[in-house]
Amino acid sequence: MSETEAKGTAFTSIPVIDISALFGEDEEAKMRVAAEMADAAGNVGFLYVKGHNIPREMIEKLEARAAEFFARPLEEKMDLYIGKSRAHRGYVPTGEEGFYDGTDPAKTDKKEAFDLSVELPEDDPDHVKGYRMLGPNQWPVDMPEMQRDVYAYYEAAMALGHKLFEGFALALGLPEDHFEQWLTKPPSQLRLVHYPADPARAPLEGQRAEWGISAHTDYECFTILHVTAPGLQVMNANGDWIDAPPVEGAFVINIGDMLEAMTNGRFIATPHRVRNVPDERFSFPLFCSLDYDTQIEPLRQFIDGEKRYPGYGAGDHLVTQTMRTFNYLKKLVAAGELELPESEDRATAFGRREKEVA
Repeated sequence: MSETEAKGTAFTSIPVIDISALFGEDEEAKMRVAAEMADAAGNVGFLYVKGHNIPREMIEKLEARAAEFFARPLEEKMDLYIGKSRAHRGYVPTGEEGFYDGTDPAKTDKKEAFDLSVELPEDDPDHVKGYRMLGPNQWPVDMPEMQRDVYAYYEAAMALGHKLFEGFALALGLPEDHFEQWLTKPPSQLRLVHYPADPARAPLEGQRAEWGISAHTDYECFTILHVTAPGLQVMNANGDWIDAPPVEGAFVINIGDMLEAMTNGRFIATPHRVRNVPDERFSFPLFCSLDYDTQIEPLRQFIDGEKRYPGYGAGDHLVTQTMRTFNYLKKLVAAGELELPESEDRATAFGRREKEVA
């Protein structure tokens, strides 16, 4: 990162960091990696990581299973509709969600998705208690290889998430295992996202672009992202949109709302969006969260005179933000069958705000 970028965060590219030292025993090497992570998290909010120990073959199987599932007829995919799950798991059709007010159908995000998280039984006590983001996954019964390969990737990516939590802890001057106390059963969600090919999406000269996903920040601590094609854009401090294309052998990592709040703004959740592109594209974000009952608020050591963020529950935040974007949950709210958690009325503003509507 250049001196100008480090001071003003008007970055023009996203740093690439080799995190292989985090898996070793060389403490000095770990701290060098942590320093790079701290710089990226505090000035950009995004970074690429190499040396992550997830084999390419596992990622290729993830891509193959996603392609097979999304190629199925809509009625078969709708058998696993997310609205049928009390744990917010399953198929998300085009038009089901959007990071906007939902009143203009023309602004529908142009994608479909499949959502999953930690596999829990029906009698899991938190699921029984009614924690909406915890419970069993929905899987296609006639595609056992999808459950096998996708969940294997989920577990490997979650292990990487634990290692990144260690790196971010060191980056903040905290003990390496600081976040482990809140990582016993987090509702960390993996999404398989499909942007179908559509040559009509290529904007003509002077034409206003549409978005595969419009500008937003992520709700959790950080996201581990694998994508198959360009399209992701990140907003810098000047309000400029910077492309974040795939980097061979690397994951994109971006800071989310929770880590911004816990660091009292030292780390930033940077707004990002996905351009509509004419070619087919797959995206696989894993949103790394903390345990459902974790209280999210600035950690004591980062409060230097001003506590910039209100306290809120991790699970409440995920549920509330999800309820604001998914149509099936909006309908439950409108029908009086579901209420926004009372603690969530203030936990909505994170990251750099978009300076103008794209």
